[in-house]
Amino acid sequence: MVEILVTLSIVALLMTLAVPSFKPLLDRWRVKQSMGALTDSLRLARSEAIKRGGNVVLQKLPNNTNGCQLAEGADDWGCGWFVYQDNNASRSFETNTNPPDERLQVTELPGGIGLLHRTGASISLDRWGAMDSQGTSFTAWVASGSIDAPTTRTLCISSGGRIHEKDGKQC
Repeated sequence: MVEILVTLSIVALLMTLAVPSFKPLLDRWRVKQSMGALTDSLRLARSEAIKRGGNVVLQKLPNNTNGCQLAEGADDWGCGWFVYQDNNASRSFETNTNPPDERLQVTELPGGIGLLHRTGASISLDRWGAMDSQGTSFTAWVASGSIDAPTTRTLCISSGGRIHEKDGKQC
């Protein structure tokens, strides 16, 4: 019995020392997961725009969506985004039009991830899949920390539509 207690106390001590070193790893994984979800949504929006003949929009979710407080400004996408077919080309999601706008995908970010898109609250795609805000970027970081933290990642979208992910906050 004493041997088991000594073994458990040693394991508990080792866990106490090891767990804090995993936090940066987990933060980095959450940021990369968010960037992967955004890349998938951009690709979906592009393929749907080509398939549907344009008027597909990727738009940020508003602040207070499911209690999220990370989307205060037009450039803050921390609550997530949705992809929709904009049937009247108004660039705002409306269900009272004929036909109503159709949501194609909704993505909420995991809690505590900040996401910054420097060119506004939406991206519109035309019938060729070209984005109206080409040559832009998204930067993700752990919102409880600094945007200059080592876990920060940036998704760079070239003028030709190529998507490239980089460490740091610059393309």
